[in-house]
Amino acid sequence: MKTERATFIKHKEKEILFLDFSNTQPHEVLEAIEVAKPLIRSRPAGSVLTLTDVTNARFSEAVSDGLKEFTAHNKPYVKAGAVVGVTGLKRIIFTAVMTFSRRNLETFDDIEQAKHWLANNS
Repeated sequence: MKTERATFIKHKEKEILFLDFSNTQPHEVLEAIEVAKPLIRSRPAGSVLTLTDVTNARFSEAVSDGLKEFTAHNKPYVKAGAVVGVTGLKRIIFTAVMTFSRRNLETFDDIEQAKHWLANNS
């Protein structure tokens, strides 16, 4: 797995956890989730900004379940979250994940818009 699928980046002096799930198969998304969990837990509650790119990611029932658990797990740590690439069937999965986890993540058309929103609204 590409270790850079879960890495901290900087934008306008804000630290953002970039979760790059783009162009992945289901097992790669699940592996990236496992890499990201300890990164998020290592930060103070309510302090993490997340940017998740799901562009061209292949989803499965296991990925949907994994994302539900992951977003619920992250809730105490995440201050704000943005997602890019939510189209088609992923929109249905996204809605289910948000309902299950009781989270509200903003969706954007591209990464730059999402980074800008996170840096300016956190």
